Amino acid sequence: MLYFNPHDLRQQVQAPRRILGIDPGSKQLGLALTDVQLILASPFKTIKRQKLSVLIQEFNNICKAQDVAALVIGLPLSLDGTDGPAAHAARDWGKDLAERLNLPYSLWDERLSSSAVNRFLVKEMDLTRKKRNEVVDKLAASYILQGWLDATAQRKTPAY
Repeated sequence: MLYFNPHDLRQQVQAPRRILGIDPGSKQLGLALTDVQLILASPFKTIKRQKLSVLIQEFNNICKAQDVAALVIGLPLSLDGTDGPAAHAARDWGKDLAERLNLPYSLWDERLSSSAVNRFLVKEMDLTRKKRNEVVDKLAASYILQGWLDATAQRKTPAY
C-alpha cells in the first residue's frame, strides 16, 4: 500500500526531492510544490477537474519534471472532524492517483483552507472575485502543504 501517516511519509522522502500538494476541489485542482529542502510550499498551478484517466498524463509530466517523490492530498473533513461525502471522494481519488503514479501519499486535513486563503485575498490583497477564483485553489494547496511540512518537520531541541 502506498498510503503513509504524515510523519512516516516525511521519513520516506529525502531531500533533494519535492512533494506535490493537491487541493482536490470539485471544479479545479490546486497544486503546490515544496522546495527541494522540504521547508517551503509554493503555489504551482491550477488545473480543471476531469476524470483521472484524462489527467494522469499531466500528473505524470509534472511529477517527472519536478522530481516529485510523494503526494500530500487535502482531506476535506467536516467541521466536526468526521468524514463526509467529500472526504470519502478525496480518499478514493487520492488512493487511485497515487497508485497510478506509483507514489506514496498522505492525506492532510484541509478544513477551512480555502476560506482562510479567500479571507487573506480579500482583506490583505483586495482582489476581485474573478482574480481570487484564478488563484485560490493553488494557494489553498500551498496552505495545506505548508501545514503538513510544518507539522512533520524534524524539530531540533535546543541544548541548554
